[in-house]
Amino acid sequence: MSRALNSTSNCTLNGALNSLRLAGITKRFGNVTANDRISLAVRSGSIHGLLGENGAGKSTLMNILSGLYQPDEGEIFLDGQRVQMNAPADAIRRGIGMIHQHFMLVPQLTVVENIILGQGSGGQGAGGAARGWIGMPLNLQAYAREILELGKNYGLEVPPLAKVGELAVGIQQRVEILKVLYRQARILILDEPTAVLTPAEIDAFLDVLRRLAARGHTIIFISHKLDEVMAVCDEVSILRRGCVVATLQTAETNRTQLARLMIDRDVDINVRLPEQSAGDVVLSVKDVWVSGVLRGLSLQVRAGEILGIAGVDGNGQRELADAVAGLLPVQKGSIEIFSSASSASASSARSHKQLAYIPEDRQHQGLVLSFSIARNLILKRFAQLPFCRRWILQREAIAANATQAIQDFDIRTTSGKIKVAQLSGGNQQKVILARELAGAPDVIVAMQPTRGLDIGATAAVQQSLIAQRSRGAAILYISTELEEVMAMSDRIAVISRGRLVDVLAAKDATIEKVGALMVGSAVNTGAPL
Repeated sequence: MSRALNSTSNCTLNGALNSLRLAGITKRFGNVTANDRISLAVRSGSIHGLLGENGAGKSTLMNILSGLYQPDEGEIFLDGQRVQMNAPADAIRRGIGMIHQHFMLVPQLTVVENIILGQGSGGQGAGGAARGWIGMPLNLQAYAREILELGKNYGLEVPPLAKVGELAVGIQQRVEILKVLYRQARILILDEPTAVLTPAEIDAFLDVLRRLAARGHTIIFISHKLDEVMAVCDEVSILRRGCVVATLQTAETNRTQLARLMIDRDVDINVRLPEQSAGDVVLSVKDVWVSGVLRGLSLQVRAGEILGIAGVDGNGQRELADAVAGLLPVQKGSIEIFSSASSASASSARSHKQLAYIPEDRQHQGLVLSFSIARNLILKRFAQLPFCRRWILQREAIAANATQAIQDFDIRTTSGKIKVAQLSGGNQQKVILARELAGAPDVIVAMQPTRGLDIGATAAVQQSLIAQRSRGAAILYISTELEEVMAMSDRIAVISRGRLVDVLAAKDATIEKVGALMVGSAVNTGAPL
């Protein structure tokens, strides 16, 4: 039986060993309470996980700790002393560093320039050897030696004079960590830090976190990946509706219990594809060249099949999805969906019946945020019956369609009249699913369909797509989450630098094998598989 520590007892956990303690933190935005009397403690030298659904209050709490927000009520204690974070500079000065999900680096600058950026001469760095007077030129070589030594001490070796934009994503992640260590941070907040890393990079990154904790750094690890939380965290606190519902020792809990605490209902976190035979080829991509990124890529997807696309982010996934959807021109080769084709000489639009597209950026590509839920649901059919007659929108039909979609896809809202901008990320994604899956499309392109979603919303999206597979749709499933691709696919196509590396049966694939292929080996240039 796991040992849960309730929110009132968290504040005194391990007494003086607490590096950080939050007591009764409350933050309101109008009538919405984002954080409701949150009390928790993080032990010095530990890795403390923070879990919760989208909208549970994690980001608000970390923004308070980072000095971006001020709490309406409550107190923050560091090493037993009450402190107040009036601005991010206060947090940095007190040794709190935030490592964001999307890297805050300037690609055109070198590693050393990124690390010292904004500190000014005489700023507080790790060693101080390269500090000079205001107005004097920077001695980048001296800074580089200092950063090289810092990286060696922490097992975070980086080339200090290389441009950040030319580095692999995993090395850029090291630069982000070195940046906060250089500013002498002892409490590190990591927000979804492994979202864009390969399996090998994730393993190495988790080892880095363990070494940091062993050297006395305190780490708050925010993630939706329960396996990683279980693997690296000493304790984990779960937030639900702005409250701490439990703090558990990870050695005494499991993924299922954590998922249940996060969403307050049972959810199957293990995706299982029912066995079925694939039908005829529905989507055929032949020797496609796009935007200088896709280079002779060929693949096929059959009816009743999910073909997963695995690859490090930025290796042509977005270009493939947009080309199949008819949003990018094809310089060479062809894309065929039944009898529709797109080639260098002819680009025919995909019909609504044939193709559904779930884009990776739901807010900028998938929705009109200023429109209501009801209007977003008819964006592709607003000129068709029954939503339009004689060029006049039919309000009753539009409202009825929204009511049915809200029920079928469990969209958490009070009305279809609500602006889609007011929904959580998971519910926004459900609106896109409801619109795109209407009319039983033959081909579904799902680009990062669960990015940024919590466990409950992820399960809902995946079950919707599995249902479409069962009725015979051909699905192209693209995600940088390798475990998700492996769980959701019948076959896995690995791409690297815009080329097809290999296609594997999901039942024969392993994380190690696919991960090795993702970094580019033995490019397959033969016929589509």
